[in-house]
Amino acid sequence: MILELAGFVKALNKAIYQAKNINGLIHHSDRGVLYCSNIDTQLLNRKKIGISIPEENQCYENAMAERVNGILKEEFYIDQTFANVVHAKNATKNAINLYNQISLPLTLDFKTPYMVCKLTA
Repeated sequence: MILELAGFVKALNKAIYQAKNINGLIHHSDRGVLYCSNIDTQLLNRKKIGISIPEENQCYENAMAERVNGILKEEFYIDQTFANVVHAKNATKNAINLYNQISLPLTLDFKTPYMVCKLTA
């Protein structure tokens, strides 16, 4: 678990750094052990980032995060069993890049999520 937590903290720090403006930012997560750890909550509190963790078995409380996770699983097949961690990381990175930089969802008026983020920053 220590290695998993170290990877999570590294990813969280990278996301915070890349966000540039974190005012009003909310970190959505499930009730996983990594996301409820003292290290996670201390880091988020120190950066004044809101924390959104749903009650147990209440996924509708975290609808946006659940929607994105569903898209990654259903449209990009991230829920499959991978041969190794490197393959899983590469597939996830590629899926997120495709979703953020290339997909043109109707709900965003056929703009990529990246374009919408840049327009509102």
